[in-house]
Amino acid sequence: MEAKKHGAKYGNNRLTWNEYWMNIVEQVGKRSTCIRRNIGAVIVRDNIIVSTGFNGAPRGMPHCTEIGCLRDELKIPSGTRHEVCRGVHAEQNAIIRGDPLRMDGATMYVNAKPCKICAKMIANSGISKVVYVEIYPDDEGIEILKQAKIELVPFRKK
Repeated sequence: MEAKKHGAKYGNNRLTWNEYWMNIVEQVGKRSTCIRRNIGAVIVRDNIIVSTGFNGAPRGMPHCTEIGCLRDELKIPSGTRHEVCRGVHAEQNAIIRGDPLRMDGATMYVNAKPCKICAKMIANSGISKVVYVEIYPDDEGIEILKQAKIELVPFRKK
C-alpha cells in the first residue's frame, strides 16, 4: 500500500517495455550508413537483448554515406527493387548477428514496417512478435508476417 501512495504522490514516468525498446531502436538506427533511412532493429527475449542491427553496406564494402546511393541515382522509389540497394536492412543484420537459439519466441522491435525480404527472414528465424513503426510504403512484408501468424504490434510515438 505504501508503494502505491508514493507512486501516485510522486508520479510515475516509467517507460513501458515497448517504449523502452523503441528508444533503444532509435539509438541503434543512428549507426545507419543509409542516406535514405536510419533504421534500427532490436531483438528481445525475456526482456533481454538478443541482438541489434542497423541498415548499411555489407562488411568491408564502402558505405552509401561515402559513395552515394545507387537507388537515388536511378530514381527508384522506396519499397521497390530491393535488389538494387547495396545495404543490408536492420532486421536482416539483427537476425544475422543474433544467436539462432535465442530467436525462438523473441520479439523484434523496428522503427519501420519490415519489407517482404525481411518478413521472410523474420518468419524463418522463430521470432514470434514484431513491434514496428508504420513507415514504409509497401505492405507486402506485413502480409507475409500475418500469413506466418507472427503477432504484429504497430507502435505510435508519443
